[in-house]
Amino acid sequence: MKPTVRYPQRPVRLIHGGDEYGVKRRGLESYREWSAEIGGADHETIDAAAGNASEAVKTLGRLREALETLPFFGPGKVVWFRDCTFLGDDRTAGAAVVTERLAALVPFLQAFPWGNVRLLVTAGKVDKRRSFYKALEKLGDVEHFAELSMETPDWMERMAETAAGLLRESGKRFDPETLSELVAMVGPNVRHLHQEIEKLALYVGDRDQVRSGDLKAVVSRSRQARAFALGDALGDRDLPGLFKALGEELWEMQVDRKKSEIGLLYGLISKVRGMLLAKELIREGWLKPDRDLGRFKAQLARLADKPLPEDKKYNPRTMTPYVLFRAAQQSRHYTTEELVAAMERLLDCNRQLVGSNLDEALVLQRALAGIAMGNETGRAT
Repeated sequence: MKPTVRYPQRPVRLIHGGDEYGVKRRGLESYREWSAEIGGADHETIDAAAGNASEAVKTLGRLREALETLPFFGPGKVVWFRDCTFLGDDRTAGAAVVTERLAALVPFLQAFPWGNVRLLVTAGKVDKRRSFYKALEKLGDVEHFAELSMETPDWMERMAETAAGLLRESGKRFDPETLSELVAMVGPNVRHLHQEIEKLALYVGDRDQVRSGDLKAVVSRSRQARAFALGDALGDRDLPGLFKALGEELWEMQVDRKKSEIGLLYGLISKVRGMLLAKELIREGWLKPDRDLGRFKAQLARLADKPLPEDKKYNPRTMTPYVLFRAAQQSRHYTTEELVAAMERLLDCNRQLVGSNLDEALVLQRALAGIAMGNETGRAT
């Protein structure tokens, strides 16, 4: 007697979004899950990446054919329409023939006797106004993996999780600080992360441990992450790194009108404020510096019963965990007095940028040099 096969209740799953790695990982997970549940050897994977309308039409024809072909070696089948590139609003997706073929698939999918057949679709950008999307949404489950950006509250944690997985897949070991440094250098860019980890794997060769020096040797800091380079160099009291990062930021301003010296200054004020807050929390015994972000987040969760300020700028529970995580690590490079003096120096820098005719770059350089060099007799150990 054959065992009873239990099928998922919904026969269709669409996984899409700008987080390319997240979409691919979840797609593979779903394909394996459904294949194991249904059994057999008739499962099909269709490469749905199309460079033009003609290729898109052929791919849609293959999809319909795969769904209509009955399974021979098992009780059912899974069809994976993988990495579809014409469900959004680009030129190929907007071609009349592609729009017509997608629309023609809707009644076919709605009337299809799914029974023991499952359809998995993974894609990047998807136009939710299209009838094809609405049909998939009614027939099954839709999962969205949004593209990460600096505005994503937990982008650092999600990037750290992704980086850790990719490093393990490449057979490399790493410590939490190296992982944090890699995330800060790459920023919220999964594609760039893939490229940099491939470079790292080739660079370290047979050595299984990835070190901080390896990152400095081969990892290219993304445009999005350069602002962190300035703050991190200040936190580390790395004067050469500080001037290098400042130079890169000042050069970037020549081509990016959204950036300004005042914007850089406010970012640095936020960095020093974070270190000052972390130092006070450590002094009170409410937090301890930790090399592992997960353990540090657990400490933040335990602050829920503490009398914390309502102002979000000073409330550790409302700050991005990674930012406070780094601030706690770097606060040991400064005394409390030095951090207070740094805030005063940055305030004076603000006055000079707004109310004087001094060269903005020179004003910033002097302020940062003064903070990083400090009073040698009062430096933290």
